[in-house]
Amino acid sequence: MTGRVDAVAKLSLADYWARLGKELGVSRWIEISQERIDRFADCTGDRQYIHIDPERARTSPFGTTIAHGFLTLSMLSEMHRDLVQIEGVRAAVNYGTNRVRFLSPVRSGSRIRGRFILAQIDEIRPGEVRTTFEATVEAEGMEKPALVAEWLLCRYLDTDDDMRA
Repeated sequence: MTGRVDAVAKLSLADYWARLGKELGVSRWIEISQERIDRFADCTGDRQYIHIDPERARTSPFGTTIAHGFLTLSMLSEMHRDLVQIEGVRAAVNYGTNRVRFLSPVRSGSRIRGRFILAQIDEIRPGEVRTTFEATVEAEGMEKPALVAEWLLCRYLDTDDDMRA
């Protein structure tokens, strides 16, 4: 399944601010195919056999190839776009993470989805805010999450207005 979820929430800045401390939602399931893993390996140069060699990976502790942890982390942006669109924001850029943990492997061919809690909003300067999310990536069929992270985004507003206005 590669399409967007049916109802991406379109929120005003004030409505977004009101969601502080609450879960924004859960993204659609996204398949992590071997092709996607291979393309990520090509981009990053991380061609360890547990990622790209299905035959050899059968003898690994995972029994199959697995996605790179950083591939899973990079999927946060796509998963987050499934949930919310904020009116009055002209751009959003990754600011980083405060902590990341890879708790379960994401096996080739499995599906993942993200849950996001809007944990913090900081007004950096007029027209710029930093949002912090408690992000959890679930891998279908796994008991523990694949990833938990504190993820930060900078958002640039169309105007220099206060975000809560």
